[in-house]
Amino acid sequence: MNATRRGCAGGWIVLAGFVGLMGFMGLVGPAVAAHGDWPTIGGGAAGAHYSRLAAIDSHDVDRVGFAWQFRLPTTRGLEATPVVVHGVMYTSGDWGQVYALDAATGRERWAFDPHVDGQWGRSACCDVVNRGVAVADGIVYVASLDGKLHALDAATGRPLWTANVLPVVGRAAFEYSITGAPLIAGRLVVIGSGGADFHGARGFVAAFDRRTGRLRWRFYTVPRDPARGPQDQAHLVAAVRTWSRHTDWKDGGGGTVWDGMAYDPKLGLLYVGTANPSPYVIGADEHRDDALYAASIIAIHAHTGRLAWYYQEVPGDGWDYDATQDLVLARLPIDGRERDVLIQAAKDGFLYVLDRRSGRLLSARPFAFENWARGVDPKTGRPLRNPDADYATGPKLVFPGMTGAHSWQALAYDPATRRVYVPVIDAPMVYVRTAHRPAGLIQGSFEVAGILPKDYDPAAMRGLFGPLPSLARLEQRAGRPAIERGVLRAIDPLTGRWVWSAPGSDLWDGGALATAGGLVVRGDVAGELDFYAADTGRLLRRIETGHSIIAAPMTYRVHGVQYVAVMAGYGGGTLADPFPRDSAARRFGNAGRILAFKLDGGAVPMPAPLPRVPFPRPPPHRGTAAQIHEGSVLYDRYCARCHVFGQGVLPDLRRVSGATLDSFDRIVLDGALRPLGMARWDDVLNRRQADAIQAYLIDAAWQAYDAERAESPQARRNGTRKSK
Repeated sequence: MNATRRGCAGGWIVLAGFVGLMGFMGLVGPAVAAHGDWPTIGGGAAGAHYSRLAAIDSHDVDRVGFAWQFRLPTTRGLEATPVVVHGVMYTSGDWGQVYALDAATGRERWAFDPHVDGQWGRSACCDVVNRGVAVADGIVYVASLDGKLHALDAATGRPLWTANVLPVVGRAAFEYSITGAPLIAGRLVVIGSGGADFHGARGFVAAFDRRTGRLRWRFYTVPRDPARGPQDQAHLVAAVRTWSRHTDWKDGGGGTVWDGMAYDPKLGLLYVGTANPSPYVIGADEHRDDALYAASIIAIHAHTGRLAWYYQEVPGDGWDYDATQDLVLARLPIDGRERDVLIQAAKDGFLYVLDRRSGRLLSARPFAFENWARGVDPKTGRPLRNPDADYATGPKLVFPGMTGAHSWQALAYDPATRRVYVPVIDAPMVYVRTAHRPAGLIQGSFEVAGILPKDYDPAAMRGLFGPLPSLARLEQRAGRPAIERGVLRAIDPLTGRWVWSAPGSDLWDGGALATAGGLVVRGDVAGELDFYAADTGRLLRRIETGHSIIAAPMTYRVHGVQYVAVMAGYGGGTLADPFPRDSAARRFGNAGRILAFKLDGGAVPMPAPLPRVPFPRPPPHRGTAAQIHEGSVLYDRYCARCHVFGQGVLPDLRRVSGATLDSFDRIVLDGALRPLGMARWDDVLNRRQADAIQAYLIDAAWQAYDAERAESPQARRNGTRKSK
């Protein structure tokens, strides 16, 4: 998918010769990186996050230093991998903003702001992030959070056309959001949406004409309400019979396509991964209620938009095990011959290898510890569920948790060594069904609470969930301690063997890059950019940047110089937690950056450490004990998904001023801060409930204030509690 520049309207000017054109068509994907460009977020048609550039290698990596930086006007999460075409870097920030930079200097050429209404932030599962742009024929394509696809002139940033992606309009559209990157599929540009964690989103992927923005087709991933008559697409006729007769179709069905997509031009097939059903299937029988085509990989004929094949990874998903992780196209020797395969390190903890033509399962092996299943049946392709992880019968410690064993952070695949390098999230969660407990519905999680072990406190949570078993008891049944860690792991996809593992700094460390220089590069939440030996995993170089990194690095060449660049900014799926204690975001702040490095570069300009800010004296109490309890339940249900207690991406509401609290109803119910991204909630909360939330926040503020004052002066200076 090597890009070409666009001349007069409708004209095609080939600038890179025959090989460049073939690269644009996706026929020689890995070769494009050798010419210096990084033409897609995955580095080429294979989506492997691999480059043939080798000027920076295992022998000279110690000479890598700072080249340039670009400051983004945001303190939210940055997840995109930049694209470089003909010396220009294109990338996206939050809400779907786009930046075009000189790839050699970082100088801004133009910027684009889609001006998204802040109300859309409410339906974004995991921050208002964006995972990148697509570039082809002199046009930059980006999808904004509010469900629009924009085509921009690559030279100027001038909008050429805008298309509404969503299948609904009006208030119903707020159940959707788009955080993923568009994908070029021949003459089409395709995009899906998010929203499966909420009520009302029906999964789909839509294809638009790249030149005009006209909708060519829309493929729905889940059925519509049978009460509305026959299904609207042929492949859904059989699918609807796999959904429970108790399904509440007002929930939309979920199965959204919010990230992983790939395109094989030789086969003319578009591959998409789908999210969880909406709501989750809880306690479903082993052979009923599969809820097709949620938690699946689907192959679609790109020309017609019709189903080619599907493989469902998690029938009847009740764990939030989306199959939306990145999809890598590769060739592997299987059964004595080279096979065109599709590789995915899925959220459920299995590394899947599928035949690209037929969807046949070739391999499914665990790449992390998991206990929700005892394996995958190689004949049927179905997981062998573990009844010990069925939380319908009571709280369970389940590996992996809702974070997944792998999420949106890119894996890398080296076609020379035939190894995949996976950013593994090795962490369980305590799953608690909340339907008959005080917590009830939890915004973004339906009637299921997934609690990380570090946050699991049965005594403190009794008011929300009632009596809970101890963590030690849950660990005993799970068969493993509740370890939480991030790991970069090299895996042989043919055998599933773990070749090496390198510890990370946090669960949400960044994605991976592999190069022909024998390197694997990865940034982390602590603010370090690490260079590993691809064959052994030995750490060769560590560069402290002062910025938390969760995105994947990329590499390119301009004017004969090879660069490594990465976006830096903490957020995304981390909104449910404050900044980790050892994170760069906690130490230096979370101002967004793009950082570029080269051989014989300089020292990274470090930001100044943040001063410790004492907890302000809260205003007087404004509620009764009953109000405070009601407010705690409502806050957990609707607010805690974004506003955490502690230093995080969004404000700690315990620290808000009395003046802000005086405007609480206007902010929460009327949307006074909607232009800044704080949505209005008057459709689900009334004034009495808003007052209860305010009472709870003031009470929580007093608890934090008193606890800080109880610390010794030395402990306050060190940021630690007084020992007892």
